[in-house]
Amino acid sequence: MNAIDLSGRIAVVTGGAQGIGYAVSQRFLQSGAQVAVWDMDQGMLTQAAGALSEHGNVHSCQVDITQADEVARALDSTVSTFGKVDILVCNAGIAGMNAKTWDYPVEEWQRVLDIDLTGVFLCCRAVTAVMIEHGYGRIVNVASIAGKEGNPNAVAYSAAKAGVIALTKSLGKELADKNIAVNCITPAAARTRIFDQMSQEHIDYMLSKIPRGRFVTVDEVAGTVAFAASEECSFTTGAVFDLSGGRATY
Repeated sequence: MNAIDLSGRIAVVTGGAQGIGYAVSQRFLQSGAQVAVWDMDQGMLTQAAGALSEHGNVHSCQVDITQADEVARALDSTVSTFGKVDILVCNAGIAGMNAKTWDYPVEEWQRVLDIDLTGVFLCCRAVTAVMIEHGYGRIVNVASIAGKEGNPNAVAYSAAKAGVIALTKSLGKELADKNIAVNCITPAAARTRIFDQMSQEHIDYMLSKIPRGRFVTVDEVAGTVAFAASEECSFTTGAVFDLSGGRATY
């Protein structure tokens, strides 16, 4: 593991109690940051915070990122604990059901967009004010290769992740003169509990599209996020870091 210096930095990781979010939180702690883990599942949050605390200083907040008042409350709690926020990783998300667009339930479409896109917007909207005040920030949004190419039978997820890419580009331009970098990553699927939400047919489809012939690991994702969250990522903003194993066409 290459050393990335995040000493003295305060990071918020949404969906940090499991999967990619947990791996990112662990990597940040190992790199010297203090981490606020935001997650909706209190049971998993308590368990994750206990394990992560072996690597450094952890603050946990139960929060529904689709609710602006809950995001504001979690931010207040984090700033009260650590004094600031230097890094935001918007990772929390769901896959949603697999179905053809013409069979996709409207309520499921709305649920996926609320979590995967509006939740990112609400977290970015809240945290950027703190970053502007302190004159520094790094935001890393977790999009997906599905946001670039569109996966069949995953219209809501694909649309939401495409929205995350566009949100990242817009916010990156807005903050470009404020020493705040905003970038996103577009990983291929990682074998986490999100697979529980997918049909085996859809999982097989995703694997068949990856030239490397395997799924990305959560540690590989965490490594890229750690660089994008570091002071060294000082010029690139509004950009997309590809983690698709060769699948991406742009």
